[in-house]
Amino acid sequence: MKPILFHYRSRELHADDIAFIKALTERHFLRGRSYISRELCKSWNWMQPNGKLKEYAARDLLLRLEEQGLVLLPPRIRPKNNLKPKVFDQIPLFVKRTLEGAITEYETPTIQVVRDHQERYLWGYLLYHYHYLGCPRLVGEHIRHIVRIGNQVVACLGWASAAWKVKDRDRFIGWDESTKRTHLHLIASNVRFLIPSWVMIKHLASKVLSIALRRLSHDWKSVYGHPVYLAETFVDTARFQGTCYQAANWIRVGKTQGSAKRGNTYQYHGQPKELYLYPLQRNFQRFLVHDQG
Repeated sequence: MKPILFHYRSRELHADDIAFIKALTERHFLRGRSYISRELCKSWNWMQPNGKLKEYAARDLLLRLEEQGLVLLPPRIRPKNNLKPKVFDQIPLFVKRTLEGAITEYETPTIQVVRDHQERYLWGYLLYHYHYLGCPRLVGEHIRHIVRIGNQVVACLGWASAAWKVKDRDRFIGWDESTKRTHLHLIASNVRFLIPSWVMIKHLASKVLSIALRRLSHDWKSVYGHPVYLAETFVDTARFQGTCYQAANWIRVGKTQGSAKRGNTYQYHGQPKELYLYPLQRNFQRFLVHDQG
C-alpha cells in the first residue's frame, strides 16, 4: 500500500499525486494560481454535481500544500481580498418594527432565496450585527433564505454543505466512508438561523423552519442542479434548548465530539453540540446509501 503524504478532506494524496501537482504547477507557473486550479480540477475530473469545476477546493488544496512546503505557487496576480473581514458598517434599508403576539395573528410568512447583491448585503448585515456567531463565510454549495411577513424581515437562514465528520449522523444513515464520500453533497446543513430580537411572535421559529424545509430541496436543485434529501443542524445547548427544531419535528440523533475544523485539521474546543436531522424525503436513506442511476 502506498504511503499517504497528505490528507485533504476526504482525499488521500500519495507521492505520485504530489509529483503530478508539482509538475502541473511548474508547467503553468506563469499563468497564475487560478489557471492552475482549473487545470487541476480538469485533470482530476474534480466537478461539482452541477457540472462546475471545484475551483475553491482545488485552490484551498494548493494553498495547504504550499504551507507544508510540498509545492511552490506563483505570486498572486491580485492582492488577497479577504484580509479584512467585512464589517457591514452601512445600514441597509429595512423595517425594524416590534412584532409581538401569536403567529395566527399574522399573514403567512414568505420565504425567498437570496440572489442579488442588495438582498445578500441585507442578509449579511442582519447576521453580522444580530447573530451571536456573526455572519458566516459560506463556501461551496450554500443557500441564503430571507423570510418576511409583509414587507418586514422576520428571519434569516443559512444552509451550506454538510459537515464531513459527524459520527452519529453517519450511523443514523448507515454510511461507510466510501458511500459518504459520494453522497455527502445530498445533505444540507443549517449553519445559521436568526430571528431578530424585535420580532417576538410565538411559534414563529418552528413555522419558519417548516416553510424552509418544504422548499429546501427544490431551492437547492434550482441553484446547483441536484436535490438534497436530509437537513442537519447543530445546537449549542449552553445557549439554546433546540425547542424550535423539536417543534418542527427534527430528530435528535446524538452529539458532536466537541471539535471544529480549522483549515485541514480538527481542533478540540470542548463544546459538544446536539445533532438534529430532518429527512426531506420519506425514502431518504435509499437516496443517501444507494446509487441513483
